[in-house]
Amino acid sequence: MNRFVKLIPEQRAKYGEREALRFRDYETQVWSSLTWNGFAEQIERAAGALFVNGVEEQGRVCLFTQNCPEILITHFAAFYNRAIPVPIYATSSKDEAAYIVNDSGATILFTGDQGQYDIARQIINDCPTLKFIVTLHPGVKRDKGDKTTLTWAEFLATGDKLGKEVTDQIEKRKQAGIPEDIMYLIYTSGTTGVPKGVMLMHSNMNAAMDAHIERFDYIDDKTDISLSFLPFSHVFELGWTMVCLCTGIRVAINYNPKEIQRAVKEVQPNYMCSVPRFWEKVYTAINDNLAHAKPVVRMMVKQAIRVGKTRNMKYARVGKKAPAVIERQYQYFEKKVFKKLRGAIGVVDGKMFPTAGAMLSDNITEFLHAVGINICIGYGLSETNASVSFFKPGEWTLGTIGMPISSIQVKIGDKNEILVKGPTVMKGYYNKPTETAEAIDADGWFHTGDCGEIAPTGELILTERLKDLFKTSNGKYIAPQVLETLLGQDKFIEQVTIIGDGRKYVSALIVPDFEELKAYADKKHIEHRSIEDLVNNPEIHKMMESRINDYQKDLASYEQIKRFVLLPKAFTMESGELTNTLKIKRAVINKRYRPLIDAMYAADYRKKNKSAEIG
Repeated sequence: MNRFVKLIPEQRAKYGEREALRFRDYETQVWSSLTWNGFAEQIERAAGALFVNGVEEQGRVCLFTQNCPEILITHFAAFYNRAIPVPIYATSSKDEAAYIVNDSGATILFTGDQGQYDIARQIINDCPTLKFIVTLHPGVKRDKGDKTTLTWAEFLATGDKLGKEVTDQIEKRKQAGIPEDIMYLIYTSGTTGVPKGVMLMHSNMNAAMDAHIERFDYIDDKTDISLSFLPFSHVFELGWTMVCLCTGIRVAINYNPKEIQRAVKEVQPNYMCSVPRFWEKVYTAINDNLAHAKPVVRMMVKQAIRVGKTRNMKYARVGKKAPAVIERQYQYFEKKVFKKLRGAIGVVDGKMFPTAGAMLSDNITEFLHAVGINICIGYGLSETNASVSFFKPGEWTLGTIGMPISSIQVKIGDKNEILVKGPTVMKGYYNKPTETAEAIDADGWFHTGDCGEIAPTGELILTERLKDLFKTSNGKYIAPQVLETLLGQDKFIEQVTIIGDGRKYVSALIVPDFEELKAYADKKHIEHRSIEDLVNNPEIHKMMESRINDYQKDLASYEQIKRFVLLPKAFTMESGELTNTLKIKRAVINKRYRPLIDAMYAADYRKKNKSAEIG
């Protein structure tokens, strides 16, 4: 019997009526709870329903929905049947959803809101293996004559009249499970092609749990709570949630990503996974508020931050006790400044905030630690079942992505590519033996596609995505993510894409923070009637140029952005310019914005922003 089949009954016996999951009620929007007893009962019902509806051992079921408790219930119900959950990002397009359903051969598709249901109805006739749809949100309105859909309540009811013979069959499936069974199919976001189904085995998750729990000696299963912000279709959030369930940490599930700031304040989480962009926005908001504070307040906060950096970066970071005078100053500022600052965000008693998916600048990392927000930077991929490395408590170095987890081997290969080997690495890509052979060499090393180096401390340093590296026509290599991370700190910049492959110099396409830009224009009495007016205004362009130059003043001349365009519209998933994990699809952007890019390198280009309609 696999570990995650035994987990819920064991936790039920240990915790009983204690809260396991917290979530907003679909209709009232009030936070509600599911106890360990209730969680276990729901899983048993769902397991019976999956069996009755023909899900076979190692059969696949797709979940196309925002975060909700039903996802975790269905996952464990699948494990009871020795079956495989296949998460699909809630923001996926019709084509993406259809591709994953067909490639996985799923027989049931669970959908969240009306939009996902509508897509499911559009694709069901093009997905031969798909038997029916289950809607999770009670507000979904079904099409007239729809005979292929069940509500969640109707689905559970199909398994409620199981006889002993059927329950015995489910028990046999539980007992037959082995570590080599596929536990999940996690489809990659597809920045450079069609998504690939990463086969993660139960043994992969077992090894990941052991390695993570080994490092977290400060978990309190009586009081700790984690807020799920990233989607469960993201291996980062999924893996961390499994750590929470294994250790007894309560999990609060945020359904609507747009409500995360409200949810953080209401839940007051001790833990929360996030991508760097969340903390970049926190950083810019704090600094913006500070800039508008009274002089005496600014002076006090700046002094507090200096003390916080000394105490937390010079001493606590490496497990040392700060001198008494510094500790006294820190405790004073903790009460007067830091606790209030964190309270405004909603992380007063935060213990650890895992952050991955892209680079976070050292400047922001240092600042957040100074004010008592324990950002834990890590690195991993779907293919490695999330973490390869992350900050080790009391033993980490700024500028790294932490120490590799136990049982994982890391080495640097050709072109400085990071190679990984160990029990957390995937079995391969589903239905793709050629791609599997290209990714995992004959010696078992997985080729990550990321560039890096190993520090003298043994920690890993990430430098760039191998496929993103480009060379200017002058023969200079440029790492675009480094520049993008640098500019991402600025409050006026929402998104940025660095350009320059085969070109004379580096340029950029920049999506400004439109609200910040409007506020600046109003303050400076710059007339504007539209976003297009703002991004084309010479004064705005001059201000942005000054800020960009300030950020890149310490870079080599060939690395610096020489020209840029401010865009009037953001890059989006719907337009195909971003993946579901919000990574930039560089090939799409380079093609779509080719006229603007060419204009920046034209001989008669004048140094002012030129926006244009992009088809």
